[in-house]
Amino acid sequence: MEGVSLYPLYLTLKVSSVATLFSVLAGFWVALLLAKRDFPGKHLLDAIFMQPLTIPPTVLGYYLLVVFGKTSPVGRFLEDTLGITLVFTWKGAVLAAMVASMPLFIRPARAAIEGVDRNLENAARLLGRSEWEVLTTITIPLARKGILAGVILSFARATGEFGATLMVAGNIPFKTQTLPIAIYDAVQAGNLYLANLLVGIITIFSVLTLYIVNRFTGGRY
Repeated sequence: MEGVSLYPLYLTLKVSSVATLFSVLAGFWVALLLAKRDFPGKHLLDAIFMQPLTIPPTVLGYYLLVVFGKTSPVGRFLEDTLGITLVFTWKGAVLAAMVASMPLFIRPARAAIEGVDRNLENAARLLGRSEWEVLTTITIPLARKGILAGVILSFARATGEFGATLMVAGNIPFKTQTLPIAIYDAVQAGNLYLANLLVGIITIFSVLTLYIVNRFTGGRY
């Protein structure tokens, strides 16, 4: 282990945890909206949120640079008003991981919410429960397995994010170099020992993640 830095592993866990938190906080309401409401443009909205699953990661990273880069209105507002710089920082890695992983939370969470018996929710409303009470005492508890599966899948996707992270956060050792980028660097440098070690870590983690999801959901998500 001499000469092997664990910083990429630490940064990956940090970035993935924060990205998953934001993915869940934002993605839950998207999943709820898509599961419970019919409105014009619903399928288009669904397609937009699922885009990170289909477009190349570098294209996703380019879009994020266009929207949040230092020369964009949003980027200038964040930096000048809130003092937040995203490009070439670990916060940019969080943004890339969050956007890339959110679809993997929304999909199982939406399916689980759609699977909740609406008769139970309507019965609670007839008994005088508010919409918030229906959501927190019936919908979420009954959909908890799918929601939890989405959380785990989102975290796993965030740990493996490479292309968009490289575009937005760059490859700066001890600053923005996550585990997938460190693997790329190790291969480029011919350090196969380090590459194999890091690949082994992320592979074991991915297998455990899918195993846990299958155990919780019976392989339905």
